[in-house]
Parts: sequence; C-alpha cells; structure tokens
Amino acid sequence: MGISRTSRHKRSATGAQRAHYRKKRKFELGRQPANTKLGAKRVHTVRVRGGSLKYRALRLESGNFAWGSEHTTKKTRIISVVYNASNNELVRTNTLVKSAIIQIDATPFRQWYESHYAQPVTKKGKTQAAPADAAEPKKLSNHAQRSLDEKKKEAKIDPLLESQFAAGRLYAAISSRPGQSGRADGYVLEGKELEFYLRKIRTGKQKHAHA
Repeated sequence: MGISRTSRHKRSATGAQRAHYRKKRKFELGRQPANTKLGAKRVHTVRVRGGSLKYRALRLESGNFAWGSEHTTKKTRIISVVYNASNNELVRTNTLVKSAIIQIDATPFRQWYESHYAQPVTKKGKTQAAPADAAEPKKLSNHAQRSLDEKKKEAKIDPLLESQFAAGRLYAAISSRPGQSGRADGYVLEGKELEFYLRKIRTGKQKHAHA
C-alpha cells in the first residue's frame, strides 16, 4: 500500500467511521521521509506533480547560517544534532530536519568578526594570539580608522555566545527543509531563544543521566 495524505481513513469528530467511496488518488500520494544524515553531500532529484523537481538531501555536511544580530551569513560545517523537539531518536541518529537544533563550526564567524572589528571575539586565548597580531600592525587611513573606532563602540557580544566561540562551536537552528530543498540552512541561536534551548538541552541530559 502506498503512502496517502488523505484523512478519509480517519474517524469523524463524533467517532463515526467514514464510508470508503473511492480508491487512493495519485494527487493524494505521499513519499518516504528523506531522513537526511550527516556526511558527504548526496542529493537526489525527485520529479513531482507538474513537472517540478524536489531535491531530496540524503546526506549533508554544511550549510549557510545567518548571524542575525551582526547581519552576516557564512557557509560552515555542521558538527552534530543536539536537540529535536519532536523526537529524541532524530538526535541520536544525527538526522537533519527543519527546526532541529545543531552545533556548527564557529571558525568562519570568528574570522569575520575579527576582521570586521579588528579585535578578538573572546577574551579567552587572547594572550596566545597577541604576538602574531603585534608583529605588524596594519596602517589605516584617518577615515578607515574613524570608521573602525565607530564599529568597535557597537562590538558587544552575548556572554553565552562568547563561551561558545571559546569552545569553537555555535548552537544553530535549521530553517530550511533538507528533504525538499536539498539544503540545511539556518541561523545562529541568540538571546531568549538560545537560553530556552540551552535549558532544554540541559534538562534532557539530566533525564538521561538518571535513567
């Protein structure tokens, strides 16, 4: 039996069984889930109704992630899945789906921040990086120096993000649909949303520890 997206097999609100007055239709079909995993990129094309194409990602290893507060987007490596509101099995198997909370490599964002603001993103490990920077200070024009000084005034970073940068991994959410678009794009978690998911991840670990 094929997968169907109808609700004719469901009972009515009062509990009555609905009559079977027709067979399944082609326009009601459903397909097997993509179950996109972490790994070397592998995307299949699926021909759908109307001659359009869907891109079924079977394995993905990177995506474009937006850092909202800094208005920048970078392509970076996906490290692992850490939380999924719908099913813990998707976390255990590292399955990439929309709204999954993942860890991504912080390097592209750290490099952008340090080149944009000309200062390290985190205080931790600053002493090691100092000699290399001090070897040859970059000569800037007066206009460029004033522009940089203005940027530095706004260069404030969330302490939670700072600790993540120190670890080299950022928490992010997937906002694309890997099984439909063939991409795992999303955004870096910040502010209240980051606090919320950190609580969820922490309570989940505590539950598993007691079990």
